[in-house]
Amino acid sequence: MFLEIKRVTKSFGEGESRQEVLKGIDLEVEKGEICVLLGPSGSGKSTLLNIIGGIDTPDEGYISINGEKTADMNEKALTRYRRKHLGYIFQQYNLIPNLNIKENVEVGAYLSDSPLDVDGLLKTLGLYEHRHKLPNQLSGGQQQRTAIGRAIVKNPDILLCDEPTGALDYKTSKEILKLIAEVNEKYGSTVIMVTHNDAIKLMADRVVKLRDGVIRHNTLNEQKTAAADLEW
Repeated sequence: MFLEIKRVTKSFGEGESRQEVLKGIDLEVEKGEICVLLGPSGSGKSTLLNIIGGIDTPDEGYISINGEKTADMNEKALTRYRRKHLGYIFQQYNLIPNLNIKENVEVGAYLSDSPLDVDGLLKTLGLYEHRHKLPNQLSGGQQQRTAIGRAIVKNPDILLCDEPTGALDYKTSKEILKLIAEVNEKYGSTVIMVTHNDAIKLMADRVVKLRDGVIRHNTLNEQKTAAADLEW
């Protein structure tokens, strides 16, 4: 199994203010799947994403990618694990304002032993003609494309997407989802996407619904809908 999450728990706070956010999560995701994590605010989906990403550590349980357990790693090994395996796409683009678009994407390439070709990727993303512009000269959708480029130029095993369309309008959101699906198909990256948008589950291979820190449903889509055909 490619991604394995076993008995993961996570709490925040101390004493009476202590809050259990994850209550024993078990989940397996196959290589190359698009897995959508759905749930209301406070369900634990972003915390789970952060634990998969090595940003947070679980109180108990473990995450394993290709047989490598994060719990067995020291800080240096965990940093290497994040560099080697993971690409992050957030709702906020977190681009470097004084670097142009190509340079922002190249930042991701420097973190990888086997990066993708930057110019080829910029063409795939529809950004090649904008490569010398600064982030503030681009639309929100173009900035999100740049952020996706920075994440996938590393050629990561797993693409972690936290509400990647949360700040975008309907048309741009669909373009970004279509792009994520194309990246999944073209490069074979496993995609874990947190969203509150119920319609997005239709483009996923696996749909995981969380509520109150536990998985309520874990289902496979027999018939996926193309991202371009999603409606909400």
